[in-house]
Amino acid sequence: MKTTMISKIGIATIVAATLSVSSCKKKGCTDSTATNYSEKAKKDDGSCQYAEETNNNEIVQGNITSNTTWSNDKIYELKGKVVVMNGATLTIAAGTIIKGQEGSGTNASALIIAKGGKLNAIGTAANPIIFTSVLDNIEIGQNSGTNLDETDNGKWGGLIILGNAPISAGDGDTQSQIEGIPATSSYGAFGGTNATDNSGTLSFISIRHGGTLIGAGNEINGLTLGGVGSGTTISNIEIVANLDDGIEFFGGTVDVSNLLVSYQGDDGIDIDMNYAGTINNFAVVHGINTDEGLEIDGPEGITNTTGLFTLNNGTIRTVDNVGTGVDFKSKAQGTLNNVAWIGYQGEAIKFRSSFSDTTNCTEKSDAYAHLIASSPTLTLNNCQFETAASIANVVDVYSTSFILSSSDNCTANQESIAESTLASSGSSVVSIATIGANMTAFSWTWTSIKGKL
Repeated sequence: MKTTMISKIGIATIVAATLSVSSCKKKGCTDSTATNYSEKAKKDDGSCQYAEETNNNEIVQGNITSNTTWSNDKIYELKGKVVVMNGATLTIAAGTIIKGQEGSGTNASALIIAKGGKLNAIGTAANPIIFTSVLDNIEIGQNSGTNLDETDNGKWGGLIILGNAPISAGDGDTQSQIEGIPATSSYGAFGGTNATDNSGTLSFISIRHGGTLIGAGNEINGLTLGGVGSGTTISNIEIVANLDDGIEFFGGTVDVSNLLVSYQGDDGIDIDMNYAGTINNFAVVHGINTDEGLEIDGPEGITNTTGLFTLNNGTIRTVDNVGTGVDFKSKAQGTLNNVAWIGYQGEAIKFRSSFSDTTNCTEKSDAYAHLIASSPTLTLNNCQFETAASIANVVDVYSTSFILSSSDNCTANQESIAESTLASSGSSVVSIATIGANMTAFSWTWTSIKGKL
């Protein structure tokens, strides 16, 4: 007969574990089936959110279906996709730290605000709300850790907000599914008819070290805004060291002010599906292995094509001359006022051009066509390029329909026409930029704290 013996150490471990589980069950939560949560996870209706506590971190997972508050005396750890569902509001106190667990694909961690859900996350300059990775050694009461830098990206997912405002998706669709969320998951839908839709308020938020892979060649943006309406308030936002884009707008009408993106892996600010809001006072610090400061596309479908974006008072600065300043791509339309590109030695600004008829040079509705039209819908007013290069070296016109060369029938003068068009609206090459963002608005950020601004 075989006898299994339990050592005193083993018994002590079991007792300690039992006490630990028991200590996690706090009074006030009404769900009698929950056994592993804390008082801080208690919702306004008294129910529980099934959050675990480990190393003083409160692990949250699954759907938030009623009003919930996260306080700044705990670090909240995202396990997988945490979704604020239709009708629920998540309130995050100033100074709260949220850390995403590691994992890619279906295991990627992210906070998602579904259509009809709200996020009220209002920090301050002294006490910002910080989204970062579990690998970050930042602690409660701190504004930055010490072990991760601008090269540490893709460590978790990101923040995704989805709304009911108009979009222009492919094939005339007015609703779409956000990147990385399976079509079978209804919480990934965005777009609608309510231009003034309200997804909450975000202010003084720093999003760091995100962008993990969710599929082949598909990463999560630091902040994704899909069909977010103008009733939403977004200001004082930093996205730093994200593997993919810093922020991407998929249609919508929301305005954003005081926006900083630094050391992104792809584009700093990406505009798609005919975003029709305004971005005031923004900056991109363009470094490491990266693509473009701004990537701008227009409508993808035939609906919701009339609203245009506006970008005011921006500075896009390259570090070590990496990347392109801006690429105006398919059907890009909108207005840029007082934007400065600093340090780009070539191809600071690119315009996509395509032709339906290369014999008669019939221009299709692409970025270049919108720039040079008699009533242009793509305009750059009083913009500057701080560089030692000439305007001829700064501007690039490229085609998707055939290879550009000096002998091409339709392209011999495209770049000179683009240069003249820019000059006529007050844009120029300068030795020192005199316009752009008010950089003092970003003194509270990780980028400033680390001396990277």
